[in-house]
Amino acid sequence: MVIRKLISIFFSIFILLPTLSHGAEKSGQHFALKAAFLVDIDSGRVLYQQNADRIIQPASLSKILTLFLVNEDIRDGKVKLSDMVRISSKAVNTKGSKMLYEKGKEISIEDLIKGIAILSANDATVALAEHLGGSVNKFAVRMNAKAKEIGMTQSYFVNPHGLPDNHQKSTAYDIFILSREYLRQFPEALGLHSMQYFTYNSIVHHNQNKLLWEYPDVDGLKTGYVRVAGFHMVATAKRGDKRLIAVVMGAQNPQIRAIQTAKILDYGFLQIRKKYHESIIGARLQYQDTYPSPSI
Repeated sequence: MVIRKLISIFFSIFILLPTLSHGAEKSGQHFALKAAFLVDIDSGRVLYQQNADRIIQPASLSKILTLFLVNEDIRDGKVKLSDMVRISSKAVNTKGSKMLYEKGKEISIEDLIKGIAILSANDATVALAEHLGGSVNKFAVRMNAKAKEIGMTQSYFVNPHGLPDNHQKSTAYDIFILSREYLRQFPEALGLHSMQYFTYNSIVHHNQNKLLWEYPDVDGLKTGYVRVAGFHMVATAKRGDKRLIAVVMGAQNPQIRAIQTAKILDYGFLQIRKKYHESIIGARLQYQDTYPSPSI
């Protein structure tokens, strides 16, 4: 009976070996990033973390919180997607990614949301913050209240778009908390974040998340960049019935950001597959212990 059990274990391991990456299994796994955090969203299992509590300027990842609040107001009936927003000079003159060029023009909340989620338009973010909060500063107060409410203990926001400010701060862990709660409350938002492009004012705007083209399982969520912090990304990917959220912060350039994020997701799906295989082997051994083969 012992010989049969050993043969069975050897056979199971032999079958599984080709599916495992030895490189991903090495202890001390490290990615070319300032910080990273990877979670199996369904089980809550942390699959990888690297400097997850390091304080870093969140850049445009701040817009996830802005979109969170916009979606709350829509859900609560305070505003509608079809509502029109009058564009201020402050919005038009906002630096960075743009979609607005005309003060006084009225644009729907729906188009502004698309501009934020897909183009990462800073001017659209200011326009919505002014419309919903009365001013950028008042909207930032709402942002910080919401961040505290959902458990972002190491974050502070002074603007809704993430343009550089030494007081604006977060961590990879806190950004995960934000992303998880955003998707939990508004899962339909993935339909927007997975759009590769949208057309506004006869101009085609492409999504800043290049993994939507390069990594088939990715369907969101947001990119960001400020010079002092580097290139960030929150990527969510679903393979089979498993969804992962990866937060990466501080890559040196957009290419490294995309490559490292893809590697982290690959690593996460590998860990899930290994866990599944280990459970199969464990169940098989338990069955053999309970129902041993008859002696020959």
